[in-house]
Amino acid sequence: MNGRCWCLRAYLTLLAALALCGLVTSSPTQAASLIIATVDNGHMLQMRALSSEFEKAHPDIRIRWITLKERELRKFVSGDITTQAGLVDIMTIGMYEVPIWARSGWLKPIRTDADYDVDDLLANIREGLSYQGKLYGAPIYGESSMLMYRKDLMRKAGLTMPAKPTWAQIAAFAARLNDPAGDVHGICLRGSPGWGENMALVTTMVNAFGGQWFDMRWQPQLESKPWKDAVGLYVDFLAKYGPKDAVSRGFNETLALFQAGKCAIWIDATVAAGFVSDLNQSKWADSVGFAQAPSAATSKGSHWLWAWALAIPASVDATREAAAQKFVNWATSRDYVKLVASEYTWRLVPSGTRKSTYASPQFQQAAPWAAFELEAIRTADPKDATLPKSPYVGVQFAAIPEFRSIGDTVGEFVAHALTGQLSVEEALVKSQYAAKRQMQRGGYPEDAVVRPECKLQGAFGDCR
Repeated sequence: MNGRCWCLRAYLTLLAALALCGLVTSSPTQAASLIIATVDNGHMLQMRALSSEFEKAHPDIRIRWITLKERELRKFVSGDITTQAGLVDIMTIGMYEVPIWARSGWLKPIRTDADYDVDDLLANIREGLSYQGKLYGAPIYGESSMLMYRKDLMRKAGLTMPAKPTWAQIAAFAARLNDPAGDVHGICLRGSPGWGENMALVTTMVNAFGGQWFDMRWQPQLESKPWKDAVGLYVDFLAKYGPKDAVSRGFNETLALFQAGKCAIWIDATVAAGFVSDLNQSKWADSVGFAQAPSAATSKGSHWLWAWALAIPASVDATREAAAQKFVNWATSRDYVKLVASEYTWRLVPSGTRKSTYASPQFQQAAPWAAFELEAIRTADPKDATLPKSPYVGVQFAAIPEFRSIGDTVGEFVAHALTGQLSVEEALVKSQYAAKRQMQRGGYPEDAVVRPECKLQGAFGDCR
């Protein structure tokens, strides 16, 4: 079964289940009952818990939630948006989907109210969620990548973590810190396959080694030396020093492992910092240190850039849109950040979106990682993430419609290399072939040359 059919079948199955649960209704009395599809990450679960505060302030609006794992959410909202079924009134999407879906006319612009202050949003977060100067996704939180480590274990081993380590240094540290007898892995990394899971990290490793997904002629580069070096190191890390079930662990599962004290080093999203530093969630919280994501042949690509955002499908009618706009404004506002702080502490507020959050003395005091996070976000440039130059926009993804399928497929092959079903070389040969086939299906000719005006836009229809 191909990916498109699987996605549609999964979407229709979930649609039927929701209908049976009473979430899908055509009754006019439910016009202001909003259905929100989101991912089961910590900040989204906070929002779901706090949405009762919004309902108190807006008694004419009721909120219903569909909460899914990241990979299932992507498939579900893609099914809803491409079929224009109108099941979801607000969906959680990211920097990859927003410009592509806005260009296709599938999203409504975000109408911010007078108190929202769009200029307070971090510049590259706002830009990544905009199309032709209009905001189409309101950021819940923004993130880059960073390194988190156990300071106590580093001290015990007589090691010092640099503020800006290299991948070679991390390899040496992981070997020294790996302690199977003590149930501590030298390093933990995402292993679950998918363009937003294992490939988010692997792509930044490739960038750091001087590689890219496509060259300026849109030819896949998956058999190049940087890809072999990066994927080889990734597989070597997890095979020697990682958990044996790494291939089944995405962000949430690896977070739980780090919080349990079983990882000496973890490289992942900056958003994890608040959770690994929370004494209510981990008894090792006071021992966590932070550093920038590792570099290699080039400093480019060391960090990724992402934001989860709330977006409103174009299929939503005027009555529901008005209610949806109110919720989106509320859930991504400065006042919402303060609400989270009052309920969960400043350590656990959604960061990575607003200048005012980083300017807050309370946040600065509560978040020892704040400076690392802000630097990582500000130095991640989606228009200049690779060396040599690439024709696409994106740091850990390529902002073209074909990438989602390519990234997921390559993620599966990399996972097979991790489990030993394929060698690294075999995985990359298969990845290169699959990427070429998908690009050809997308209308990219074998000898395509990108026009200069298209180099920084991504490969949308009029730039092929």
